[in-house]
Amino acid sequence: MNGASVTDLAALARRPLFSPRAWAGLAATCVALALLPGLNLVFEPGHPLHVSSYAVALLGKFMCYALAALALDLVWGYAGILSLGHGLFFALGGYAHGMYLMRAIGRDGVYQSDLPDFMVFLNWKAYPWYWAFTEHFWYAALLAVLVPGLLAFVFGYFAFRSRITGVYFSIITQALTFAAMLLFFRNDTGFGGNNGFTDFRRILGFPITAPGTRAALYWCTLAALAGCLVLARAVTQSRLGRVLTAVRDAEARVRFLGYEPLGFKLFVWTLSAVMCGVAGALYVPQVGIINPSEMSPENSIEMVIWVATGGRGTLVGPIVGAGAVNGLKTWFTSVLPELWLYVLGLIFVLVTLLLPQGIVGLVRQACERIGRRRGAGAGQ
Repeated sequence: MNGASVTDLAALARRPLFSPRAWAGLAATCVALALLPGLNLVFEPGHPLHVSSYAVALLGKFMCYALAALALDLVWGYAGILSLGHGLFFALGGYAHGMYLMRAIGRDGVYQSDLPDFMVFLNWKAYPWYWAFTEHFWYAALLAVLVPGLLAFVFGYFAFRSRITGVYFSIITQALTFAAMLLFFRNDTGFGGNNGFTDFRRILGFPITAPGTRAALYWCTLAALAGCLVLARAVTQSRLGRVLTAVRDAEARVRFLGYEPLGFKLFVWTLSAVMCGVAGALYVPQVGIINPSEMSPENSIEMVIWVATGGRGTLVGPIVGAGAVNGLKTWFTSVLPELWLYVLGLIFVLVTLLLPQGIVGLVRQACERIGRRRGAGAGQ
């Protein structure tokens, strides 16, 4: 730490993360994004101002990824906790909402049964007990928050109390999500096995593929992303956030000064899991499917790449990184799909070596250089 005290670290954390001009830019970006579904609804295909339904759905999916990246940045960027299992929380939120969506199909399935088609195929006679009340949207929404949050709280309590940190914590989170993936692949768990949930028809009584429904889901996702960004900034700029920053850089010194890191780390870890669960719940109706592959360790590692690419510990950086990496992925997998994983690995290596502060850090450095040049020119 080169002699820097925890107090010095906390003072650094007090500095505003964004200038008023930057916040104005973010607000303008949100307004511009909010207009896109309206352009899809108002203007017919072929009109110069028309935005395709594909573009709206794609951007909605990207915003779900951005919310997951923001959640990961809270624990990795500000608390120094590198999780390789956030894909599990994302998928659990998706499965919780997917249970409601499957019940909303009603008798419109292939077998015209009150049970989902996969249960009829596997000769289930009734819903398992944990499907109770999932026909209610409010209950499914509650599950999407409580299940990831409760799992994160229990897991985090024992892990942080045991003072498991660094690479050991990362390996355990990766093992947890891999074990959950194997469990959900089983047909006897009541979650559709390797096929998962799909063929959704309605949400709150509205056709899920209707343009108006797609637009509403998009706006809900944008509102959730903006709200979580404001919440994350409030947390990181508070006393709690300053302690988290100190824990990240000098946990032993924080403990010596009388702060017990367990409660601080557990709070931000649980909050991050809840945000990831919300992202998964918003993701499923827009993509139309949820299966155990969402829990794969590769997906969690990809989230880490989004955060690193955009800029760890900046909040807005992971949002930029998630959009940039997934935009490149969408284009690359349509041109050279077999090479995408190599490109993804190359991105991570180059960012680590050349852009340790990510895209946002590069922009900040450029702005600082311009400011210094203007200052030097004004002084001459």
